Amino acid sequence: MPQEPSLSAGPTNPSGNLRTVTPRTPEHSVEFTQVQEWNAGRTQRLQDSLAAEEPLEIRVNGMPLTVTMRTPGHDLELAAGFLLTEGLVDELDHIGALRSPATLPGARSNLVEAELDENSFDPRDLRRNFFASSSCGVCGKASIDSIRHRGLRRPDRSMRVDPELLCTLPDIVRDQQAVFERTGGLHAAALFDEFGELLALREDIGRHNAVDKIVGWALLNHQVPLSRHILVVSGRGGFEIVQKSLAAGIPVLASVSAPSSLAVKLAREMGMTLAGFLRGRRFVLYSGDFRILAGQQHRAAS
Repeated sequence: MPQEPSLSAGPTNPSGNLRTVTPRTPEHSVEFTQVQEWNAGRTQRLQDSLAAEEPLEIRVNGMPLTVTMRTPGHDLELAAGFLLTEGLVDELDHIGALRSPATLPGARSNLVEAELDENSFDPRDLRRNFFASSSCGVCGKASIDSIRHRGLRRPDRSMRVDPELLCTLPDIVRDQQAVFERTGGLHAAALFDEFGELLALREDIGRHNAVDKIVGWALLNHQVPLSRHILVVSGRGGFEIVQKSLAAGIPVLASVSAPSSLAVKLAREMGMTLAGFLRGRRFVLYSGDFRILAGQQHRAAS
C-alpha cells in the first residue's frame, strides 16, 4: 500500500496555518555511475558521482503551474521561493499549505502541491508559461517585459558593505559546497547578513533554482524582505537571478562570473548593487557602487 507522507512541523506563518508535508525518505542530490578514466595513456574503471537532475512539478490549488529541472532536495523551499519570485504571492500568509507527497515506500516525490489564498493572486497567472530548464529561468516566459514591469520594489539604499568583507565571501561559499565537492556539477547560492555571517546555502543544477531555494528558506522563516542581506551566486549573474533577488528585497548581489547585459540594465534601473568577477581580492561593480565604495571610505576614515 502507498505510504502516507509524514507531517513536518516546519515553519509556520504568523497566523499559524501554514502546513508543510515532506516524504519520510530523504531526497538525494547525488547519484553514482561507473565510468572509464583515461589518464596519460592509462585507463581505469571508477565510480563517479553525478549531480542529480530530475523534473519537479509545482501545482497550485490543484492546477499545474510549472515544471522545472532541478537537483532534488529542499523542494518545499524551491516551490515557496518560486511562488514569491515569480509574483504569485507577496508574503507567507498567502500560502496555506505546501505538500510533497511520496507515493511509495523508498520513493522521492517530484511534485509539490501548494494551496494559495485565492484572494491574494490572479488565477489567470496560472495560465502563464512558466516552463524552465535547469540552465535558464526565463527561457519559457512569454515576455521579459512582463517580468521587469510587474511592480518590483527598489531595495533598501541605506545598507553599506565593506569591500574587504565582500572579498571573503566566495571562500566561505566554496567551503560549504558539499555536493559540488563530490560532483563538480552544481551551482550555489549563499545568503549572508550585512556583517558577512552565512545564513543559508543551497546547491542546485540550476542557478535560478538555487536562488529560489534561498528565497523560499527566507520566506518560510519569516525573513522576507531581505533588505540588509548579500546574495552570492556561483556562475554568472543573469537577468533571472537579479529579478528573483529583487523580489526578495536583496540589495547586494555578487557573482563569481560575469553578469548579462539585461541583468545590468535591470540592476541599474532598480538601484541594486551588482558585482561580478568576485574572485580573490578583485571584483567589478556594474551597479549600485555607493553601497560598496561608501563602506571602503568609512573604513578608511575610522
